[in-house]
Amino acid sequence: MFHILVVDDDKSTRRLMQAILEAENYTVSLAENGAKALDVMEREHIDLVILDIMMPEMDGYSFTRTLRAANSDLPVLMVSAKQLTADRKEGYLAGTDDFMTKPVDGEELLLHVKALLRRAKIVSERKIVVGDVVLDYDAFTVSRGGEVQTLPQKEFLLLYKLLSYPGKIFTRIELMDEIWGADSETGWETVTVHIGRLRRRFEGWPEFEIVSVRGLGYKAVKKA
Repeated sequence: MFHILVVDDDKSTRRLMQAILEAENYTVSLAENGAKALDVMEREHIDLVILDIMMPEMDGYSFTRTLRAANSDLPVLMVSAKQLTADRKEGYLAGTDDFMTKPVDGEELLLHVKALLRRAKIVSERKIVVGDVVLDYDAFTVSRGGEVQTLPQKEFLLLYKLLSYPGKIFTRIELMDEIWGADSETGWETVTVHIGRLRRRFEGWPEFEIVSVRGLGYKAVKKA
């Protein structure tokens, strides 16, 4: 069973998340700040970290940067009362995989956790399989039966990101920061252009579809 580490300086929040996760049969460890979390990780194998941002001694940003500096791909879900775009941006720049705002809805938390754990499995295998379609991260190829397409890097990474989290809505800015980098001078309109290219390229493929969500962004829908 997956082992999840919950890091928050608020005891009641830690206990609430523990109860939600353990009800789904996850193993849960607790820590009150980033420094304590690192201590836990030295003793136990952890599959995913859920952590707050504002904590004493070592905050969520510092913890995540430390993790990534050590070349760890451990999935990190930041959960914070901070709701500004700048806070989310700093979280993604630090290396977080996902972001939720407090107060946390239990069902939504579990959906994020399941998606991140699925993504971690995909990363380890470096392939996504959707029906007869296979995305190979190492080759930047999308194959279906005897047909193999080698995609330009940005197109492939964009499709790979969307299909890694089927059903999850990504804003254009989130996709821009993830694929092109937060410091890129390219406008977010380029995301729309690349989405259009992907739609034309895979038009008629029954296994998946890239859907526009008006006013929000895009999501991939698996049909196989």
